[in-house]
Amino acid sequence: MEHRKIEKKWQKHWESKGVFKTREDSSKEKYYVLEMFPYPSGKIHMGHVRNYSIGDSFSRYKRMQGWDVLYPMGYDAFGLPAENAAIAKKTHPSEWTNKMMEEMTKQLKSLGLSYDWDREVQTCKPDYYRWNQWIFLKMLERGLAYKKAAPINWCDSCGTVLANEQVEEGKCWRCKSPVSMKDLEQWFFKITDYAEELLDDINKLEEWPDKVKIMQKNWIGKSEGTLINFRMKETEEDIKVFTTRPDTIYGATYMVYAPEHPKVAELVKGTKYEKDVKKFVDKVLLEEKFSRSAEDYTKEGMFIGKYAINPLTEEEIPIYIANFVLMDYGTGVIMAVPAHDQRDFEFAKKYKIPIKVVIQPEREKLKPEKMTEAYVDEGIIANSGKFDEMGSLEAIKAISKYIEKEKLGKKEVQYKLKDWLLSRQRYWGTPIPVVYCEKCGMLPVPEKNLPVELPLDVKFTGKGNPLALNESFVKTKCPDCKGPAERETDTMDTFVDSSWYFYRYLDPQNSKEPFSKKSAEFWAPVDQYIGGIEHAIMHLLYARFFSKVLRDIGLGGTDEPFKRLLCQGMVIKDGAKMSKSLGNVVDPGEIIEKYGADTARTFMLFTALPEKELDWSDSGVEAVYRFIVRVNSLVEKNLKKIKKGKYGELSSKDMHILAKTHRTIKKVSEHMEKFQMNLAIGSLMSLVTELNKYAENANSAVFADCIENMLKMFSLFAPHLAEELWEKLGKKKILSAESWPEASEEYLDEKMELGEKVLRNTASDIRKVVELVGKEPGEITLFVAPAWKYLAYSEFKAGKDIGTMMKNSELKKYAKELVKYAQRLQKRKFELPEVILNKEEVRKSLEEGIGQLKAEFGCDIQLIDAEESENEKASTGDVMKPAIFVE
Repeated sequence: MEHRKIEKKWQKHWESKGVFKTREDSSKEKYYVLEMFPYPSGKIHMGHVRNYSIGDSFSRYKRMQGWDVLYPMGYDAFGLPAENAAIAKKTHPSEWTNKMMEEMTKQLKSLGLSYDWDREVQTCKPDYYRWNQWIFLKMLERGLAYKKAAPINWCDSCGTVLANEQVEEGKCWRCKSPVSMKDLEQWFFKITDYAEELLDDINKLEEWPDKVKIMQKNWIGKSEGTLINFRMKETEEDIKVFTTRPDTIYGATYMVYAPEHPKVAELVKGTKYEKDVKKFVDKVLLEEKFSRSAEDYTKEGMFIGKYAINPLTEEEIPIYIANFVLMDYGTGVIMAVPAHDQRDFEFAKKYKIPIKVVIQPEREKLKPEKMTEAYVDEGIIANSGKFDEMGSLEAIKAISKYIEKEKLGKKEVQYKLKDWLLSRQRYWGTPIPVVYCEKCGMLPVPEKNLPVELPLDVKFTGKGNPLALNESFVKTKCPDCKGPAERETDTMDTFVDSSWYFYRYLDPQNSKEPFSKKSAEFWAPVDQYIGGIEHAIMHLLYARFFSKVLRDIGLGGTDEPFKRLLCQGMVIKDGAKMSKSLGNVVDPGEIIEKYGADTARTFMLFTALPEKELDWSDSGVEAVYRFIVRVNSLVEKNLKKIKKGKYGELSSKDMHILAKTHRTIKKVSEHMEKFQMNLAIGSLMSLVTELNKYAENANSAVFADCIENMLKMFSLFAPHLAEELWEKLGKKKILSAESWPEASEEYLDEKMELGEKVLRNTASDIRKVVELVGKEPGEITLFVAPAWKYLAYSEFKAGKDIGTMMKNSELKKYAKELVKYAQRLQKRKFELPEVILNKEEVRKSLEEGIGQLKAEFGCDIQLIDAEESENEKASTGDVMKPAIFVE
């Protein structure tokens, strides 16, 4: 089988004929399938193969079902790796990225994926990123884009800003110099304006994994609490602290600022603490935020020489900075209550800070000096003035009310979600369309002047932002006064590119707007989105935010961009995720070359459910390849037997294969709807085995229909070979454009498969008897079980007991045998099939198969009703299981 030749032939045909080109067809229901588009790293990996095989098989299925399917592809092409490559390989990010996209496109096409490549988007192209800029300007108009100071990673030696991933153990990835933090004016998107809607609308995501929805809820992090005004001892300046536990305020024995809080530097300026605090802040800010807030993380901090006043006790409490407090939550300042918060407790013990109990359990009295952990449960308020003896839940309300009444604070809802830091001090991204004029101030670039294009004549030295060093880009004219002005040299976070690309696919050639309202009304939302769980928060949250903003701008679209979400599992080998560093990477190109794209795709879909981890197995690949070879052989060897026509009278073998085929259609359809591609392929493998058995004495018309239906199902997973075999059947219309087969109720009757099952089981039983006898049979007699057993079986399955059965005159004749038979049925009641053939149907099936049995066992075979024989063996048969006598 020349798989590469076959694959190239059909890939060329599909492309030249525009088979998968999408057209808005209002006569059909639309279905939009999309995988998260890739970063063009140059080579696809097995994770890509898995992701896209899932999406492609489902798209083909929906297309054959008659849906108007949109299934596009593009590249998330901006980003830091291109700049790093430019420095390392002495090339240009544009040149490197274009080359990588070209290579990846060839590889993706070699898999036979049914994308509409005419809709391809590349986010690094001006015709795409001009709309990033247009959306930015619309956000700026609405106050959703703004600029403020924020900390960044800074390398003094390179004179450049570093992304978090470029900081390795506190040092610059390039020159290994220590990295420090500094504040820089940066752009933000005000995603917090949509926090409540983003949270509420999670309830609309009925077809998203619960895990992803929980992750998003936790990231948004809505908290209902109290904002309390503590005071700075020396200045009486308010220090606002947000807490969900105002019931513990009397137990606050110290206060903690997040190290990155802008007030920290001001508080220690000119004091003996300044140098040590700066050193500690720089160290902490390089620690990963999720780690810092983890319960088991080592708590570290230091006193900064200042005190705060507790507004309810008027007590002085020392102010610390500590690594476990984040600027991202609340106000970036906490009141620390060590008796009733575990992190506060551990910190207090480490730095010998007093502990004050203000909630006592009902049945014991806590003493601070004997506590080994914080008491965090409900209890009775103590050491809290007039609130003593209240239940702690009641005290939350009472103390909040008191604080509001005394104007010491207010109830407030806060979110862990912070505004989206948009600015990147990088070259390879979307230029932010803003200019700065000494006379007119900061001004947006007029829409008519978009796109602000990235200049290509830049130098990459690894020092500074290449864009800021490009004078021809920076120097411009003010759009208002026409005097000299300078462009913004920050570029946009690449998450902007991926936050709306799924809308651009709807209308990729539109030069007047990002996409038309008409296209959005037809195609949005994405019906099925597929991608990794690692994008559960940032990308998916930003895409949801953008959808709501674009809706409010008036472009259309939908409240939620993705109706149904599938997060596929990782591909692992030797117990670990495939990676170059572990040396366990399998190159898809090598697998495609050796076994073919159809094998690679089918293996990826067959080995595990899409959302589970897939464990790579060389022997598994070979097993799938053998299955594909079997399909090819099944069709090619039997081409002369495959002839369309009328069925004529159906034998039990015909009925069996028709039933098996239509039951497989039903199963595969159900599995595809549930994204159980592995089970669908398993059902198909079973059908192919049965078709191979049937081929020897096939009814040509029945065989033709079954083979055609099998190939239609097979085409979802191995489309190239399926097309080739379809053509060999003499079909003029390509298989990819055919309709999905429908399971006929006529052939879903379980009884249709039972005739062949009786024959196979009988042959198996004869083999066992012959083996026991130990010699070749001279003659075999099959006794069809007596009619009363069939009647007794049906009565038993109907729930009748032995007493009721005895009232039946036909059964009463066999009272003694009936009692024993009923007892046997009772022992096996959970194993008994619901549907059986009657005696006449069993006899017919055996009569049709007598010739086959004679050929196998090489002797004469008699078929006799048990009632007509005096042989003591005759009555030992059972329903659908004849007694066997070998001479």
